[in-house]
Amino acid sequence: MDAFWASTFFIAAAEMGDKSQLVALAYATRYSWKTAIAGVTLATLVVHLFSVLVGEALGARLPTFWIQVAAGVAFVFFGLWTLRGDTYNESDAGKRSRFGPFLTVATTFFISELGDKTMLATITLAVQRQAFIGVWLGSTLGMVAADAVAILAGQVLGRRLPERAIKFGAAAIFILFGLLTLAEAFGLFSVG
Repeated sequence: MDAFWASTFFIAAAEMGDKSQLVALAYATRYSWKTAIAGVTLATLVVHLFSVLVGEALGARLPTFWIQVAAGVAFVFFGLWTLRGDTYNESDAGKRSRFGPFLTVATTFFISELGDKTMLATITLAVQRQAFIGVWLGSTLGMVAADAVAILAGQVLGRRLPERAIKFGAAAIFILFGLLTLAEAFGLFSVG
């Protein structure tokens, strides 16, 4: 699978039910969808740029076998993390900011992403794929697309989402691809 599309798919799956998606949802109930999506996009571009830089640097120094093993274990871990769930404190979204709505959304979203599973998944993809632009733009598109769903839901449905089904679906995708990556690393089958 091409690095761009793989990154788009995996990051969109990782973001489903994630706390930063809940941040996007909360801000969509306060601000216009344009403000929410613009803030999310800016924050995502910056966080994923950093993530891909870290991943590329690590990938250049590790043998392919260990990259595949680490990626497989990481994807299984992200699946289990998704099942565990994230928490989001709604009182944080309700606070007034001295910045305008755009910077409030961008800053909060940026902070919510630091050390988050989608940031770590982007690093993992960058290590595994070694395709800087494809992983950066694909992961950004996947993240913004997933958060656009939350923003649309926030605008249309308020705070009601079928979070349980989304969580289990995203977790299953991560665990499946983690197991497939591990099977490929140990030579049980080959992709391509």
